[in-house]
Amino acid sequence: MTILVTGATGNVGRHLVEQLAAEGRPVRALTRDPAKARLPEGVEAVAGDFADLASLERALEGVTGLHLMTTFGPKNVTVPHSAQLASAALAAGVKRVTLLWNGYRGPVEESFAALNAVELHPGEFMSNALTWAEEIRAEGVVREAFGHIGHAPVHEGDIAAVAAVALTTDDVAGQRLPLTGPQTLNVPDQIGAINDAIGRDVRFEALNEDEGRLRMQALGYEEATIDYVLGWRENPPAWTTRPSDTVERVTGRPARTFAEWAQEHAEAFR
Repeated sequence: MTILVTGATGNVGRHLVEQLAAEGRPVRALTRDPAKARLPEGVEAVAGDFADLASLERALEGVTGLHLMTTFGPKNVTVPHSAQLASAALAAGVKRVTLLWNGYRGPVEESFAALNAVELHPGEFMSNALTWAEEIRAEGVVREAFGHIGHAPVHEGDIAAVAAVALTTDDVAGQRLPLTGPQTLNVPDQIGAINDAIGRDVRFEALNEDEGRLRMQALGYEEATIDYVLGWRENPPAWTTRPSDTVERVTGRPARTFAEWAQEHAEAFR
């Protein structure tokens, strides 16, 4: 009953690999460089690349569960060959699939519909706050556009926990699961939690849209990504701003708070 996890060294993937391994599940982790993956003992690391369909087909051999990212890389490129990949998964005997979206449903979701895939739809990731780490360490400041607008960010470990249930049971088969955290928070609220975690007074500087664009350009983001992110921040889908019970309903335990996340990642901001 081997489960293949793509994006195994990423925010959600690493949590998922660790949870499945801790439960004693056979896990195969797809990564570009297995030698550098630093995975839990007993996890099988295999080399693969989303742009190389043959490598994915090899990784699927003997697999019964698949966690698949729908986009990859810093430019959020949609996973190619999705129809062929879905056919390969079906031929390999995959019974359960989770799909981690990137803000919209696209060809990957359409291709995997026949496998009764579970679609994981997180809103704002708590881990997005790590983009503030350098400025906090260097200047004690966070600069963001539309920071006054609230979201209900979700812990990446909670996304993984929901994925683990979907990959090991049929409880949520075929469902689209909106994933938000337990609180609606704006940027100053999140900074307050980081302050408590690191014992430092970090301040917030509000940027206008043009200033926010320049900041993201300096961080190396593509224009299309900047447009998408700023549009989402300014006018987020309503469901992403509200706490939901999905994590607790699926996993049986409450979703983790941003304060908990900040404590876990305090060293990144010191």
